[in-house]
Amino acid sequence: MRRADRKPELLAPAGDMERLKMAVVYGADAVYLAGTTFGMRAFAGNFDEHTIYDATRLCKEAGVRTHVTINTMPRGDEVAHLPEWLEIIQDAGVDAVIVADLGAFRMAEKYAPQVERHISTQASVSNPVTAQAWYEMGAKRVILARELSLEEVAAIRRGTDPELEIESFVHGAMCVSYSGRCLLSNYMTGRDASRGACAQPCRYQYALMEEKRPGEYFPVFEDEKGTYIMNSRDMCMIDHVKKLMDIGLDSFKIEGRAKSAYYAAIVTGAYRHAIDAAADGRELEPIWRDEVEKVSHRHYSTGFWYGQPGQFYEDARYIRDWQVCAIVESCDANGLAALSLRNKFSAGQTVEVVGPNCAPVSFEAPLMESEDGLPLREPKTPQMKFRMQLPHPVSALSILRRAVDLTPGKERG
Repeated sequence: MRRADRKPELLAPAGDMERLKMAVVYGADAVYLAGTTFGMRAFAGNFDEHTIYDATRLCKEAGVRTHVTINTMPRGDEVAHLPEWLEIIQDAGVDAVIVADLGAFRMAEKYAPQVERHISTQASVSNPVTAQAWYEMGAKRVILARELSLEEVAAIRRGTDPELEIESFVHGAMCVSYSGRCLLSNYMTGRDASRGACAQPCRYQYALMEEKRPGEYFPVFEDEKGTYIMNSRDMCMIDHVKKLMDIGLDSFKIEGRAKSAYYAAIVTGAYRHAIDAAADGRELEPIWRDEVEKVSHRHYSTGFWYGQPGQFYEDARYIRDWQVCAIVESCDANGLAALSLRNKFSAGQTVEVVGPNCAPVSFEAPLMESEDGLPLREPKTPQMKFRMQLPHPVSALSILRRAVDLTPGKERG
């Protein structure tokens, strides 16, 4: 269990190797990832039986723990392949496996006995009796259902063995269904949400049709566009980190294995600063609080921590106000950096650089230089390499970005 003098673990998503590297560099204590099967994010890049070794090696070198998700409910024809994957996980040096299915839990004990077993949020652990039962069967940690309030989570912490670790989500997308266990996608599109292939039909626009008036649609609310009655807001608890620490959480989990490397970096960095500030008795600097607003997200709420979060009825679009321009590959002591282009921009535009332990700094992009040493005003080809003078030295994997209104035909900055 987390002692009073120790910070909670910051657990970040790693959908592929690029996202894993960003999470590690920007301050994660642990990452969670999946293989190409048995995981709840089938459309993330994920890791196969070869790249899982690369992932664990990178994490161990950085002192970061690796957790692997096996959180689907395997069917009969899939179970036969699970022992081999569990043996690979153990051989690769994975620290923990995240399971929801009781059979998978028992198989992990048999085929990966050196790996901790964590109980997925898909298991819907919502009370201390269930949490304690999992502990007594051998679980090291439970990842609580996202539908719980602050008081309910605190009660689970008080009502369970102190050695049982408690993990909760603190940031990211919320599912309209109970702990993400949904059949709506399967029914409407043939893509099974509970097997990692959700089409997110809860985000669709819906209207009401009366049986004897086919083809005549009525908005569920008084709005000519209809309504998004199941469009869940994203969770953001960065303003409440100290309260979450005070109730004894062992691990703060960020949702987002299917999201970008930029998201993994920026959100991990923001919560790293928030946890460190709270542990030191300091207020979080606003510049780091603002970082969670600079990633693609839906309208924020505090999830169920303080009551019902409510749905966002107007639309299902993401808020996207910032765009990555380039990634820093190296930088000398004078701030001259080698970068790799992600989205075109030009000299004279206002850009911002942010990096690991480097607060964002806004500046006017200077004239750049190609790899051949030629003056470059506007790098345009994705992944092209170029050089640029930054306001100060930064670490590799720092990010150059600019404020952009991604509504077609509009932009600022």
